[in-house]
Amino acid sequence: MIASYDWRARHAGLMAIAAIAEGTGKVMVNELGKVVELVIPLFRDSHPRVRYAACQCVGQLCTDLEEIIQEQYHQQLFSALIPTLEDPEPRVHTHAAAALINFCEGVARDTLLPYLDPIVERLLHLLQKNGENGRKYVQEQMITTLAMVADASEGAFGKHYANIMPILLNVLGNAEGQEWRRMKAKAMECAGLIAIAVGRETFRPDAGRLVELLIKVQKTPPDPADTQIGHYLMSTWAKVCQALGQEFEPYLPVVMPGLLETASRKADVSVYDDESTDREGWETISMDGQTLGIRTSTIEEKCQAFETLVIYASTLQGRFAPYLASSLEVTLPALKFYFHDGVREACAMLLPMLLASGQQSGTLTTQMVSATLHQLITVIRDEHDSSFLASLFKSFADCTKVLGGPQSLPLEFREGIIDATKRQLASIADKRRSRSRVGTGSLAGMGVAEEDKEDLALLEEMEDFALEDMGKMLAMFEPEGKELLVAVASVRDLGVNQWEGSDDDE
Repeated sequence: MIASYDWRARHAGLMAIAAIAEGTGKVMVNELGKVVELVIPLFRDSHPRVRYAACQCVGQLCTDLEEIIQEQYHQQLFSALIPTLEDPEPRVHTHAAAALINFCEGVARDTLLPYLDPIVERLLHLLQKNGENGRKYVQEQMITTLAMVADASEGAFGKHYANIMPILLNVLGNAEGQEWRRMKAKAMECAGLIAIAVGRETFRPDAGRLVELLIKVQKTPPDPADTQIGHYLMSTWAKVCQALGQEFEPYLPVVMPGLLETASRKADVSVYDDESTDREGWETISMDGQTLGIRTSTIEEKCQAFETLVIYASTLQGRFAPYLASSLEVTLPALKFYFHDGVREACAMLLPMLLASGQQSGTLTTQMVSATLHQLITVIRDEHDSSFLASLFKSFADCTKVLGGPQSLPLEFREGIIDATKRQLASIADKRRSRSRVGTGSLAGMGVAEEDKEDLALLEEMEDFALEDMGKMLAMFEPEGKELLVAVASVRDLGVNQWEGSDDDE
């Protein structure tokens, strides 16, 4: 098909390769060299749809064979993609820019650097060529690809900063109207990534102007039809914080009220009578015998808010203290936000950072410490998700270190964490003994009757992670914690994997 005289056949052949890569990419590894040899010449095909399909094919290969294809065939791919950025057909050079994003997601920085200048020069040319009256989809793609290239090249992108940042600031300052909102969102994202890539010293002269424009966007009455601007705005504020470091402190009063409000939102939940009910923008879960629908946008925004709090607290450290109490107020209950694992993971990561901020600033109170430790112990004691247990034990261990070690904890909390750990050890041991008795043939009565061996291996891997972090935490506590380490080792040896190993030895 690839060698056919009919452009439709060549197009179909490329799309077939892309489809195969999407489903069975790993199988193609041994034949990857031959595939690349087939695809590369078609970037120079006489028909634009075939050239477009070549971009699509390479982009898919870069996604499904990430790092492998970039490491082994970067020279061939760059030699095809970079000239295609000059293709006379806008759809083709735009798709080549999109394929570069897939390529850069798995490329090593040192591999990219020799090609950085020709890539940026062509992207910048297309961005300027499609100025105010140009094709918006081309501009949006060039901005998006520049952002990814900046992220992948890091400090080396600095030489291009002066040519690109003014364009982005101009878009943010002058692009008005609904037709420009996607472009503004992409410009925000790109400006933030470039700021991180080039560093504080290079970015500082433009930081004030970018902040002014972000505040302007933030104060603009929300458009109900624009569901993405809030996501991009929150993300860009976080990137500006990462770029400026502790110099971001003066902007906390601007960003924190809205961030805390988003973090404190309740899940938008509906009870479904019909399990087959499917509503766009809603996720269905089963809980307590009921089928619940959850609005995904609300919980995704909540998760992003907590992830942003992690960035602020870790970057600003003691300077985050004015928002310590209000952050703890929303974080502690969210440890039990069972509708989204990402929310809980971010909260577990955030707690020791908040305590550290309080310690460094001298604003940490006994009530804050007690509330934090009590909630962590309660959640650890009652947790049923092994994949989250590891994060909880690490969070408690990190909090303990921040507070000065186990000897600094009141007796009730030292005893509480040991009791909660014993409970979890017993629970994991029971699960593993049950699997060992049943073996891998029939899993009836375990609640995972349809799980195959790979699923069981994954379950036990999650438990192993929990046991590992449990052990690290227990090693801090003498003598009661260290005595439990023997039990941790014993529990680790239980389970289906152990049963399988003895079976193989027979």
